Order: sequence, then structure tokens, then C-alpha cells
Amino acid sequence: MKPYIKKIIFVGAIVLVLIQFYQPARNSDYGQVLPIHFSKIYSVPQNVEAILQTSCYDCHSNNTRYPWYSNIQPMRFFMDGHISEGKDDLNFSEWGNYSKRKQETKLNRMIKQIKDDKMPLSSYTLIHRDAILDSTQKKLLTTWLESVNDSIAKNN
Repeated sequence: MKPYIKKIIFVGAIVLVLIQFYQPARNSDYGQVLPIHFSKIYSVPQNVEAILQTSCYDCHSNNTRYPWYSNIQPMRFFMDGHISEGKDDLNFSEWGNYSKRKQETKLNRMIKQIKDDKMPLSSYTLIHRDAILDSTQKKLLTTWLESVNDSIAKNN
């Protein structure tokens, strides 16, 4: 092996070890559910809440369940990017801060993305197999979301 290749591997190994010390703050509200949380604003049936917790909240709330590999960089870096992006698009923990119009828009997008199999992301369900929605769960979730959306529209 050429000497410069050994140096590159050595420097790469050192960098890999050093980045393990970088552990940014976790996306965790330590189980707190504020009054503006989606589940506090609406009376969410237990079976719907279970689906949301398993398939949505890790990326779309202020409380992520981190797997063991989240302690390894650069995996954590990539996860944090996905979580940040997910929360920018939709944050169930901040639902009450959205205007009624924005809530309607978010609900419509959720329904469409669930029906079109765009959510949860395949990159998430690849590892989190329990987050895959079967047809019964999709129907249950979209039907309930449509009823919430209808109630918002009636109250506007």
C-alpha cells in the first residue's frame, strides 16, 4: 500500500473518532405534551394516536425516540437533518400555533401523502418496519384526519 493511502486512512480514522464527541442536543421534550399539541387540541382516538406515535411523531414532533445507532456519527447528523426538515414541514407539538387555514392545508397534505404512500418516508420505514402503514391503518388515519379537517372547515 502506498504511503499516502495509509496517511489518508489514518487521518480518516482520526476524524471518525473525533466526530463521535460531537453529540448535539436531542429532539426531546422529555414526554411533555403541551396544550398546543395536536393530541390536546383534538380528541384523538387511541388507535389513531398509536399510529401517529409509531409512524409520524419521530420526525414531526418535539419528541423523537432515538435508536441505538443515533449515538454514532455521522448517522446522528443525518437523522437530525431529517428531523429538522420534518418539523419544518409539520410539527404536531406546535399544532396550536398554526392558523386554522394552515391547519386545513396541513391536514389535506397529510391525507394526500398517506394515500399516495409518500409518508412515512421509505428511508424511515426501511429501518423502522413497525412504521409501515397497512391499508387498514391508512384508511383509519385518513378517515379520521378528513373528519378533523371537515370540523375545522365548518368552524371557519
